[in-house]
Parts: sequence; C-alpha cells; structure tokens
Amino acid sequence: MCGITGWAYMDARVPPAEGAAELLRSMCERIVHRGPDSEGVMVAQGVGLGMRRLAIIDLATGEQPVWNEDRSVAVILNGEIYNYRELRAELEARGHAFRSSSDTEVLPHLYEEYGARMLDHLNGMFAFALWDARARRLLLARDPLGEKPLYWGVFQGQLLFASEPKVLLAHPAVKTQLNLAALRQYLAFDYVPAPLSIYEGIQKLPAAHVLTLEDGRVEVRPYWQLSYRKLDPMPDEQEATEQVRELLADSVRMRLVSDVPLGVLLSGGVDSSTVTAFAVRASHAPVKTFSISFAEKSFDESAYARGVADFLGTDHHEERLSADLAADLVGEIGSWLDEPLSDPSVVPTYLLSRFTRQHVTVALGGDGGDEIFAGYPMYLGHRVARVYEHMPRALSRLLVEPAIRLLPVKTKNLSLDFKARKFLEGMNHADMVARHHIWFGSFTPREQDALLTSDVKRKTDADVYAQARELYDACDAADPIERMQYLDTKLYLAEDILTKVDRTSMAVSLEVRAPFLDKRVVEYAAALPFNYKLRGRTGKYILKRAVAPLLPSFVTRRGKKGFGVPVAEWLKHRLRPLARDLLAPARLRRHGLFDPAYVARLQDEHERGIANHRKLLWALLVFELWHESFIETPRRIEQQKEEIRG
Repeated sequence: MCGITGWAYMDARVPPAEGAAELLRSMCERIVHRGPDSEGVMVAQGVGLGMRRLAIIDLATGEQPVWNEDRSVAVILNGEIYNYRELRAELEARGHAFRSSSDTEVLPHLYEEYGARMLDHLNGMFAFALWDARARRLLLARDPLGEKPLYWGVFQGQLLFASEPKVLLAHPAVKTQLNLAALRQYLAFDYVPAPLSIYEGIQKLPAAHVLTLEDGRVEVRPYWQLSYRKLDPMPDEQEATEQVRELLADSVRMRLVSDVPLGVLLSGGVDSSTVTAFAVRASHAPVKTFSISFAEKSFDESAYARGVADFLGTDHHEERLSADLAADLVGEIGSWLDEPLSDPSVVPTYLLSRFTRQHVTVALGGDGGDEIFAGYPMYLGHRVARVYEHMPRALSRLLVEPAIRLLPVKTKNLSLDFKARKFLEGMNHADMVARHHIWFGSFTPREQDALLTSDVKRKTDADVYAQARELYDACDAADPIERMQYLDTKLYLAEDILTKVDRTSMAVSLEVRAPFLDKRVVEYAAALPFNYKLRGRTGKYILKRAVAPLLPSFVTRRGKKGFGVPVAEWLKHRLRPLARDLLAPARLRRHGLFDPAYVARLQDEHERGIANHRKLLWALLVFELWHESFIETPRRIEQQKEEIRG
C-alpha cells in the first residue's frame, strides 16, 4: 500500500523545471501517513512520479517506481495485485525478466504485452500511474470497485494527480476553491460522487476507469462494466451456494498473502464473520480479530463479535468508544478527511483502525457484502413502497401519515420513528432514484432549498440526482430494485464506504483488504437471480446459506444492524459545544453558504427532542470541520503572507 502523486505536461517535450524534484518530494510529504516506510521520486522530460511506500510484500526490494527491462516504462502503485504470482509466471514464460518479487513489478511488463488492456488481467485493489517514455503516454487507472482513490486535474499546462486532494493543493498551480455543484451533491448523498470533488478543478477518476494523456489530449473511459445478465444455464440454489462459498474462500485466501502481520476487522455481522471464518480455515496460526464496543447499548454489537471470535477460536481484541473519546476524534476529522464525508461511522472506523494498527499492518474487512448480496433494508423498502403506492390516497393521508408523525422521537439506533419518517419523506417522490437516495442521504431537495442561501441556489442546479438516474438507465438489470443495488455499488460503496475505510485506515498506515470485492465474486453475484439475494424479508439469502455451516446460528438469523453511531445523543450533550461553535450564525454568515436561522432551528429542535436532525446536523458539522481546515485556514495564511509582503 502506498500513496502516489505526480504530473505529466500536456506538452511532453517540456524539460523538468528547476526544483521539480524538491516540489515532488514536498507533495509526497502530504501523504507520509499512507506510506511511512520509504519514498521514491522520478523526474524526467515531461513527467514526474512520486510515491510513499507502506511495505507489505517484498520488504527488501519492492521500492517504486518500478521499471521494465530497458527502463522505458515506469509505474507507481497504490494497492495490491492479488494475482501477481500467476501473472508473473505467465510473463516469465513469455521472456520477461524481473528484478524483485514485488506485485507492482508485473505492471510494466503486463503493459508491454497488452497495453491498456492489461487492466482486464488484474485482480486487486489499485490506483496506479504508468509512464511510457517511448510513446510519451501517461496512464492513470483505478480498480473496478473503487477501493483505492485517485484525484487529478489540469493546471497551467500540467496534468497533476495524487491519492488524496490535499497533495494537489500543495502544488503552486492549484488554488483552493469550493465547488458549489459538489456541495449540493454532498448535502444530498453525504459524499461527493465521482467525477466531481469538493474542490473546483480537481476531479476523481471514477472506479473502473482509465485516463490516458497522449499528444496533449486527455481521454477518460471505463474499462469494466458490471453486468446483471443472468447465468445460462442458471445454477440451482445448491450449486450457487457452493460456488459462492468457493469464490469467497479463494478470495480470502488470496488476500492473506503478506510479509507483515495481518488480522481481521470483526463486527459480529454476517460479512465480517464470513471473512473471519474463511481466514481461520486458511490460516495455520490463530487469526487476530479486532472490534469496537459502544457504551450505548442499542449501538453495541461487541457481544456478537466476541461470540463469533469464541466460536472460531480467534485471538480477539476489543476497544471501547466513549462519548468523550468520540468528541476528541471528531475534532481530528478535518486533518484526515480532505473531502467532507457525512458518515458518522468514520469515527469508530478510525478508532478501530488505530487500535488494529497497534497489532498488525494489514487487516481484512467485510465491506461490500451488503451491496453485492443485497443486504440493505432499503431494497425491502422499495417492495413496501410498491404496496404503499397502491394504497388508497385517503387511507395513507388520513391514517398512515398522521400516525407516523405522532411517533415519539427516539435516538436509538434505527429507531422506528426515524425509519418511518425517512420512508414517508421518500414516498413524497415518485422518482425511484430520488426516493432511494432520500432514504440513504441527508438533505432532501426541500431541505436543501431551506438551507442554502439564494446566491448558492442561483449558481447551482437543484437536480442533484441526474447522475444517479444516468447510472440507473445504464444498468442492464431487469429488476428495478436490482438497479438500486447497482447504484449502491457505484455510488454509496465507492464514494462512502470505501472512501471512509481508505481515509481512516491510511491515516494510521493500516492496509485494509475487502474479499467481497474480488471481481469474480461481484460478477457471479450480479449474475444470480435477484431472489437468490433478497428472498422474502431476508437479505443476503444465498450468502447466509453459503456460510451457515461455518458460523454460529445467531449470525445468519439476526437482522442487519449496521455500524451505527450514537450521534443523535452526542449532538445533544458531548458534541453540543463543538456543534454550537462550528454552526454559529456569525461563522455561517462569513462564508455565505447556509441560512443561519434555518441551521439554528435544526439545532434547537434536535436539542429539545422535538425532532431527530442527527443526519442533517452531522452533515453540516463535518462540512464546517472540512471548511475550516482546507478553505478558511489556508485563506487566512495566504492573507497573512500578503500583509507581510505588502
């Protein structure tokens, strides 16, 4: 695992500027946390490549950039190529010579054989840059599901790229400016979907895409598309169960390859327990497992994690998250989230990563199981919505809706009143795509209209769901709910879950691997009938059937709980002073984005228990933490420099 950065001139004949190597090293310093073990920098005509390395495989000789035999092709990689041994054997059979046993070194040789089609041969999580000196061509590529990030932009005749946007902000050609269209999307989704970023001029390379710069032209195109065309002949349930079990077992086995200590992140849910079970079966020594506990009972799953650990015989470790510790960690969010991400589970995920890193350098996680095998309750919610839509309007308006509004406000995890009110808000939209993301996200179109100032609304498009509708239309699934599953894979998984895991784990130099996101597992699950995944009220049906013989029955029989966080209570008590400070009317008037009176009403209603505005307030709190760290503070520093120069 590493952090990468660099540039290529639009005119590849431009010689290196004076001080280019020093500038590249200063950019690398911004991502030391991603790679504390070593640094590699290469500057040549038209190009600069830099990386920070977290040594995982081939500790002695795995430095980057890596080259082909005649040093005409150079590569820097963030991530892991899990099938590198098979690829290396094939390449050696074709006459390629290797200098190390690093997984990265297969990439320049694979490029020599296949060009950009090399991506079809990779099984891994990756973001890499490849420079072809003969063709004067730069390739940037990102893995199929988006496990590893890559940002880029063209500034003053240079294409700049990096693992994190804060690195690009260190380049003198880049000016820090808020992207208002991205702000709209953040408020709606809780994240900024690719290709936008929160910064004007900086883009994300979407998952499963490759960027090519050649002859001054930039092309971005997909190299892989997830298909939901069904298997023919279709396997029966028993065959599908066995195949899912075999694919997951092999995926976990491949991800256990490491030259440093390794463990598993265990919540006690189906997905992480599945990964743990297969890791135990494939390991000769006791597997180390790690989990988080909460003081708030309705959010605490640590008993389930301990139960699974006892059942499987793992070496289990547990860390407790208190409200006081959470408040301290929330204050740090701005330092390692250089894009706002309104997922409260970043706090326990960061704590879990920090705790895990004290024991191991690599950890396996259960991310992706809900998206791949249809585990989210929203999928069942769409079925309920079909029934609700056919209910006589008088019945829903006079009976159901008033009953939901009368439910007492609770702050427990997934409380009935919160779910019911979210459901009702979504049902105000006939558009299934909008409804789905209202259930998932924070600010509805109506709430955005009340929150944003007239200046922001005048400069932006209010239709934040247009991109999601395009993805929905592009999916080849016949079942509309299965298309929602595809949307969650492309959007929520890539932009929320995997971003959260990458930033929190890399902040403490921990590599996290996701066996559910093996391309073979993803493609096979997509090709199964939807009722193999959602059967009646049971999500992840075929997965639970596949792992039932390996796990205690309480794992596969209980409903989904999720990595919930008691934010509603924290905002009333321990986080109240921080929220009041960051959302103070004077501060909000200074940047002119949000209506101070509306925000004050949200805070007042939440603190008095009139309404549960936790999602809205948390989204605003996280944005203000980011804005303070990456917009206001740099602006103040620049103003101070101007005053000194003046």
